[in-house]
Amino acid sequence: MKKVEAIIRAEDFNRVKSALKQIGVLPLTAYPVQGRGVQGGIPPYDLLPKMKVEIIVKDGDLDRVVSTIIRNARSGSPGDGKIFISPVEDAIRIRTGERGNEALY
Repeated sequence: MKKVEAIIRAEDFNRVKSALKQIGVLPLTAYPVQGRGVQGGIPPYDLLPKMKVEIIVKDGDLDRVVSTIIRNARSGSPGDGKIFISPVEDAIRIRTGERGNEALY
């Protein structure tokens, strides 16, 4: 299992969310954040509104999820965002006690 953390433009969130739904990835966590990358053109300490999307995926779904996010969040301009991928040791569905991939979706 992998954790995908995507920081994207706030205005791209609904498009990314809809595209993930179309490929069958419904469970996600999203929240508004503020941040900046290395792009120029804004004062060094100004922060821009972004959305952070977190998804835990099965290893076999990782490439499809990442490419879906990229395809729907890329404008080709600075500030499109970043994707971070981390290993997940385990997942547990509290309601049923299911563990691992069975607890995901």
